[in-house]
Amino acid sequence: MSPLVASLLLLICLALPLYGVEKVRNRGYRKDPDADKCTGNDAEKRNCTSHSEERGSSYSKQRFGSCMQGPAGTTGREGNPGTNGIPGTPGIPGRDGLKGEKGECINEIFEEPWRPNYKQCAWNSLNYGIDLGKVADCTFTKLRSDSALRVLFSGSLRLKCKNACCQRWYFTFNGAECTGPLPIESIIYLDQGSPELNSTINIHRTSSVEGLCEGIKAGLVDVAVWVGTCADYPRGDASTGWNSVSRIIIEELPK
Repeated sequence: MSPLVASLLLLICLALPLYGVEKVRNRGYRKDPDADKCTGNDAEKRNCTSHSEERGSSYSKQRFGSCMQGPAGTTGREGNPGTNGIPGTPGIPGRDGLKGEKGECINEIFEEPWRPNYKQCAWNSLNYGIDLGKVADCTFTKLRSDSALRVLFSGSLRLKCKNACCQRWYFTFNGAECTGPLPIESIIYLDQGSPELNSTINIHRTSSVEGLCEGIKAGLVDVAVWVGTCADYPRGDASTGWNSVSRIIIEELPK
């Protein structure tokens, strides 16, 4: 090897370590971001950076330095209902309405509640053997004129005769038979007796005469039971209340 080549190699070996130390030292210094910007006549400087390069670098950061937006997520569920708000203040009272028409005075009639009203008259062994006339009577106080009277006679009745005969037992009110709507009555008809035995039938049976009568005014009412004949038939031998209890029951009923 020549002395010249050896000298060059020696200089290179000495220069390389110095260059590395200088490079490391330059890295330790913070560079001013505005140091290399071009201003005025500095555009011809060697280390000057133009604004167009800055804009390009910003665009590159926006395009390549940020994350891409992902797909939209699923819709969340509805939230719980909120609590009731505070009640508002009362509104302003409205104005008075128009005056109404004059009304008519009506007198209301308040009816008293219905009270039971009944009576019973009874006789022990009446044994009344008349064929025509009044058998028994019972006085009753009727409270209303628009009500009806229910009457009942219960007792032993008998009729006998050698030939055909008919008797009638009926009610009267203050001496007159009922006309609302029709008389209240009961009859017994008897055909002739048995000629073979040469006798007549003599049977006493407990029977009843009952019905409703309307159109009787309020006040005292004389209710009576009578015995009489039937139309177009001869009378017989009648008997009422033999050897038993007889009674008249009167009851006032609402219509």
